[in-house]
Amino acid sequence: MATPVDGALTPITAFALVGALGVGSQWLAWKLRLPAIVLMLAAGLLIGPVLGVFDPRRDIGELMGPMIAIAVAIILFEGGLTLNLHSLAGAAEGVRRLVFLGAPLGWLSSTLALHYVAGLGWESAAVFGGILIVTGPTVIAPLLRTARLQQRPSALLQWEAIVNDPVGALAAVLAFQIVVVVHADMTAGYALWELGRGIGFATLVGLGAGWGLARAFDRGLVAEYMKVPVLFASVLGVFALADGVLHESGLLAVTVMGIWIANAELPSYAEMRRFKEHATILLVSGVFVLLAAGMNLDALSVLDWRAGLFVVVLILLARPAAVLLALALTGVPWRERLLVAFTGPRGVVLIAVAGLFGERLVAVGLEDAALIPPLAFAVVVATVVLHGFTLAPLARALGLTAPGRPGLVLVGGSAFATSFAEALQRLEIPALITDANLIRLRGARNAGLHTFYGDILSETAEFKLDLIGYDTVIAATDNDAYNTLVATDLAPEYGRGNVFQLRRDTRETRRHALRTTLGGKRLAGGLTYGELNKRMHEGWRVRSTRLSEDFGPEAFWRRYPESVPIGELPAKGELRIFECFADDETPPELTAGATVIHLSPPEESGEDDNADDQGASGQD
Repeated sequence: MATPVDGALTPITAFALVGALGVGSQWLAWKLRLPAIVLMLAAGLLIGPVLGVFDPRRDIGELMGPMIAIAVAIILFEGGLTLNLHSLAGAAEGVRRLVFLGAPLGWLSSTLALHYVAGLGWESAAVFGGILIVTGPTVIAPLLRTARLQQRPSALLQWEAIVNDPVGALAAVLAFQIVVVVHADMTAGYALWELGRGIGFATLVGLGAGWGLARAFDRGLVAEYMKVPVLFASVLGVFALADGVLHESGLLAVTVMGIWIANAELPSYAEMRRFKEHATILLVSGVFVLLAAGMNLDALSVLDWRAGLFVVVLILLARPAAVLLALALTGVPWRERLLVAFTGPRGVVLIAVAGLFGERLVAVGLEDAALIPPLAFAVVVATVVLHGFTLAPLARALGLTAPGRPGLVLVGGSAFATSFAEALQRLEIPALITDANLIRLRGARNAGLHTFYGDILSETAEFKLDLIGYDTVIAATDNDAYNTLVATDLAPEYGRGNVFQLRRDTRETRRHALRTTLGGKRLAGGLTYGELNKRMHEGWRVRSTRLSEDFGPEAFWRRYPESVPIGELPAKGELRIFECFADDETPPELTAGATVIHLSPPEESGEDDNADDQGASGQD
């Protein structure tokens, strides 16, 4: 191993620093409810050009370019894995317009802005304008996770970002080939033949690899524990093979491969996608820190007022005009059109591809192309910071986010579920009751509650039911095995701390105890379905009582000695469901000032009392 120069980090230390800063930024963003991309960029700029602690080209060397290329390929493949065609419900027309019409219009509008505002020549503007088509799944995914958008606008932004990423790269390749024809002794026909051959080959390789892997996985030709490693190796092979024929066409190949596998209906698809999502979080974190740390402040110093004006025109005119024209005369509501039009963050692919083509155009003899890398970085920083802080407020202003506090999904229609949902409804917390038996939903439907007739684990529920406004699940059916299945399946999506189930009817002995990886938390009270159902028939019901300074936890227990607290709603915060620990009969600790949601017997709650308590006064 080569000895690092003075002040340089060893490659191992550099990788450790990038990983710690990237993942640490993601965690801090989650904790502070801030856009993760903004913190990752800030961390990279701080350790790189500001403090000079880390320089990727100095500390990592020539490996940086291939590492970023492979990371982008894996990110796009994982993005393709999320693009199941069923998720296009209600958004298919909009996605087609954004890809087939919006991309060319975006190319044209960006090229015009680059030429007339930023001052680039037509050749450099055409190449960079193609790259600006991309919006980037590396940026969109974290933003969507934070903003909690409704299903259709979220699908529009996600599909556009993933599909247009390779489209933008290929548009830049097309423009670059034309520039090469003009500046070299090459016929236009030959250049177009090379381009068509590369795109066709990449598409065929992606389709072939996706079809082959799907067949192999479905027929059991690959061991279960080998599926993810085989996927990784295949992605790298497909990317390298296609990229060897036409540079940047590897992005198209891996995207096509991912989309094919996503729609192959493989039994192990969910496990593969979750693992890929985890890998993508690591890669996105690392790539953003690397790119920010590697930015040269001297290169940025060449930007002038025209560059700033170009960024403004791109965000406020070029992007909105292309999107609004593409979505005109479609069934997409105008509010969703506005949200998509003014949401166009750029990310990893833009910087990586812009840096590559900037160098190639300068080599051809276009000196103004030296402005492309710093302009690309300025666009990424401006759009990431702007949309990172404005997407959620803009979506709320347009009414395209989940309303109010996150809600709760009750799996299993029963008297308890109906009473619980009614109590949440009075507190203005969304509640959804699901059941595959329509008769069991009769009480909830008669009460005007939000219900879903069907299996919560079905494909219909996944693609037709908008669950963005819910962050907690309680499995409360009369089938203990099904409750465990629901809790186990939904735990990775909702978080294991937010998935609960009723206590199983089987005695918790060593012989019958489940592994800790199965099921969810036990709902407070430790009641089985039979015990809960019996109490509801005896007149028990779920109600809420607000604690105050005069009516604190001790007063609550004096007034409701037999009640079973299920959860509480802080004065400023989100719903918290109580957990019952095994062999622990200690009641949960109540928070002063919170509203307690509890199951109470009729002698405590009052048989004719239809309103909830408001505190010590007891006024309804």
